[in-house]
Amino acid sequence: MDKPPYQVTTAILNLYGKINDRLGQCKGLMLVRPEARLRRENRIRTIHSSLAIEGNTLQIDQVTAILENKKVVAPAREILEVQNAILVYDQLFNVNSLSEQDFLRAHGLLVNGLVDEAGIYRSKSVGIMKGNEVKHVAPGAQMVPGLMKSLFQYLRQDDDPTIIKSCVFHYEMEFIHPFQDGNGRMGRFWQTRILMDENSIFEFLPIEATIKHKQAEYYQALAEADRQGKSTVFIEYMLERILESLDDVLKIPGTKGADYAQRVDFALSQLEGWFDRKKYLEVCKNVSTATASRDLRQMIEDGIVEVSGTGRMTRYRKNLTSRST
Repeated sequence: MDKPPYQVTTAILNLYGKINDRLGQCKGLMLVRPEARLRRENRIRTIHSSLAIEGNTLQIDQVTAILENKKVVAPAREILEVQNAILVYDQLFNVNSLSEQDFLRAHGLLVNGLVDEAGIYRSKSVGIMKGNEVKHVAPGAQMVPGLMKSLFQYLRQDDDPTIIKSCVFHYEMEFIHPFQDGNGRMGRFWQTRILMDENSIFEFLPIEATIKHKQAEYYQALAEADRQGKSTVFIEYMLERILESLDDVLKIPGTKGADYAQRVDFALSQLEGWFDRKKYLEVCKNVSTATASRDLRQMIEDGIVEVSGTGRMTRYRKNLTSRST
């Protein structure tokens, strides 16, 4: 395996440390899975922003309407781009970030009906134009399968942190430009999928929105990485956007704590097998002993957990026959 060229700089280490700190705050607030309203709003922002970066002119209210299956008056191609993006983001948990086959299938969904070569690597050479100037000449089409195979091997085998590898993959995929169309959308989508292997909250973070707000810097970072022949500057840029996204979600009113349903959802995602009240408190750090006792009693009444023992020997376990919380 040939490792893509990049350096882990002091700036990268500092940003990585701050991101881990924010992820710790999210865990403490049980924001592994934000409330439904926030998840929906962030998904809309993600889809709108990723498409807008590539020139889609639909406004966020139009994207919302399409998501709600309402009629929208707009160019048919742009509507189809939104519909396809909704489909592919709905598949985030159903694709394996390390699977090249899943990567190709996701691309097939993303550009279905938009290009001839959907879900397959391009068959022709391409250059990226800005006005009349060629900004980037991608590797020849015959090189793409080998380069992408090597990139997925890097994802699977390299020991660097997943968050950093997600940035490297994003840049290298854009450099290879493996598809006829949809490369930018796929790069951002697949980075999100890789990040979810680190923490499930990344499914709901609109990182694409922070990129859109600093879109010029996005392209500058890509171009500078091309010039330097390594992805270091792009890694720094993307870590800044990830940190910004985490800071944004932590600032949202209502994230300073969690209700019963959120606590249960979070706790049962962390606890395996039998657990007692002490273990529950270790996971839900911001609640009192009395609240933990009330939660556990309510979980029994709701049929969410089964119980063994009494008094101090009481143990709880997720009831596998109950509906998901």
